[in-house]
Amino acid sequence: MTQVSPLILQARAAGERAYCPYSDFHVGAAVETDIGIFEGCNVENASYSLTICAERVALFHAIAHGAKQFLRLAVSCVSALETDPPESRTPCGACRQVIAELLPPNALVEIDGVGVWRVEELLPLAFRIPREPTPNSETES
Repeated sequence: MTQVSPLILQARAAGERAYCPYSDFHVGAAVETDIGIFEGCNVENASYSLTICAERVALFHAIAHGAKQFLRLAVSCVSALETDPPESRTPCGACRQVIAELLPPNALVEIDGVGVWRVEELLPLAFRIPREPTPNSETES
């Protein structure tokens, strides 16, 4: 039996708290940051476009608490069946873009029952806005 990482266990626990009365597809995420670990779960809405995925909830939760560095992320589709294809358990495109914005390209994303990828492997050509250095950015390194 393969040992499950503590971060995946936290993602699973978060997924159990998901609000998903329409899909009944519980998803949880846990992100390790410079100030601790933050969890998130998917939250659905009758107006489907207002639904938010577990990955973004976890990342935004961390930002709301002051996290500045994102080290790694774990995702668990608690409701997935063993026979479900791996693609049904991986982050959606919107989440991949947010992940690519916040985590370094070489940060690891662990997907429960599927495997581990670097961010740059999940979204190799992530959209980025070129930024001019700000006066403080040279001293913040």
